[in-house]
Amino acid sequence: MSRKTHCPKRWPIAPVGRPHGTPLTLAQREVVRRCRALPQLTDPLEIELVVSHAVSDVPVDEEFWAGVIEHAVSLPTRRNEALLRALAALLTGRPREWAARAAPPLPPELVVGEAWICDRSIDAGYLALICSYSYGVREHAMVFLVDELAGGMVRKAFVTRDVAVALVRLSEQGPLERVAPAAAHWLLSKSYDRLDRQADLAVDVEVWRTRLLAGRRIALAFG
Repeated sequence: MSRKTHCPKRWPIAPVGRPHGTPLTLAQREVVRRCRALPQLTDPLEIELVVSHAVSDVPVDEEFWAGVIEHAVSLPTRRNEALLRALAALLTGRPREWAARAAPPLPPELVVGEAWICDRSIDAGYLALICSYSYGVREHAMVFLVDELAGGMVRKAFVTRDVAVALVRLSEQGPLERVAPAAAHWLLSKSYDRLDRQADLAVDVEVWRTRLLAGRRIALAFG
């Protein structure tokens, strides 16, 4: 007699359903992917830089941010909560309000400090601005080079944590004059407006990478 071996019936493995959130465009999906490290970050300036770098080569507007925020709200994860808090702190206007309703930004708050200008417009054709800011006791600065020959458009911008060194380096290019923060940021606002109208002009890549940071600080300086 032959013995038949009983073979257990194999059932197909059914995937467990998980929410995928509202759909994203390819550009939105790439920006969210670039922000994947946010939950591990605690330095507010570093968080700003990650988000600002993520959109440096992407045209963004209210519709773009509305889609990202709606997706993050519809799919609760640690990364999406961190992204919402970052956007609530970094964005301006209605997108900031939308993100803040879902996840208010965590302290410390950003404070505008002092500002200085180095005017080389007569002989070299540019203005250099340095504006200081702080998160609690941690200070940093943004340095801007405004091309007066191109109608006052920002050509270079970068962030530094060593404000004292930045002031020394800038003073080597010409006399530094302290200016009111509101006046400095008014000048920056006009400079970035010109850049936004002529986005095809060649500027340093760091101008785009720090664009969100500059926009937030301009809005904050104007209250």
